[in-house]
Amino acid sequence: MPGKPSSFASLHDVELCSYAAAGEGRAFGELARRHGSAVRYLLRRMGAQAAEADDVAQDAFLTAFQRIAEFRGEGTFAAWVKRIAARQYLRRLQRERRLTELAAESAEDEEIVGGGDADHRIDLDEAMKVLSKVERLCVSLCFGAGLSHSEAAEALNLPLGTVKSHVKRGLEKLRTRLAPADGAVLEGRRGNG
Repeated sequence: MPGKPSSFASLHDVELCSYAAAGEGRAFGELARRHGSAVRYLLRRMGAQAAEADDVAQDAFLTAFQRIAEFRGEGTFAAWVKRIAARQYLRRLQRERRLTELAAESAEDEEIVGGGDADHRIDLDEAMKVLSKVERLCVSLCFGAGLSHSEAAEALNLPLGTVKSHVKRGLEKLRTRLAPADGAVLEGRRGNG
């Protein structure tokens, strides 16, 4: 590898990963600066409170730094570190035994979201609030962290069919909530799995 650049800001993520794997901490610092907000945002979408999202994101970047040599560049660095963060958040939930409560709550949270002011613009974060906690986790993992349904099922320790049901139900609620006032249906990603 050629000499160290004077500024890492202009380098591509893959180059930064190479420098970081060679022991250059400033290169990894640039990766964390670039992608830290996106990781925290994903964790917030998954249901983490702000302080918890910060803690998990910090742990995820620490893990990524320790394992940077394992990053092969087959996907983006951002997706790789988001997967690490999502899995760490899920392990945290499992340790706190929240998943058992979430599964029980999902039966209670099945009510359909009613209509609101059709002229009022609703953003995705507001729309995500209509999902049950387990639906929010499943949708966030499959569409925010890029996990397949199978990977999400493994991470959540839930049957594949259950995860698919939660994702389908969650997406239907989001489509209903985000449907434009003229009645057109929003198209989403399909076949994630």
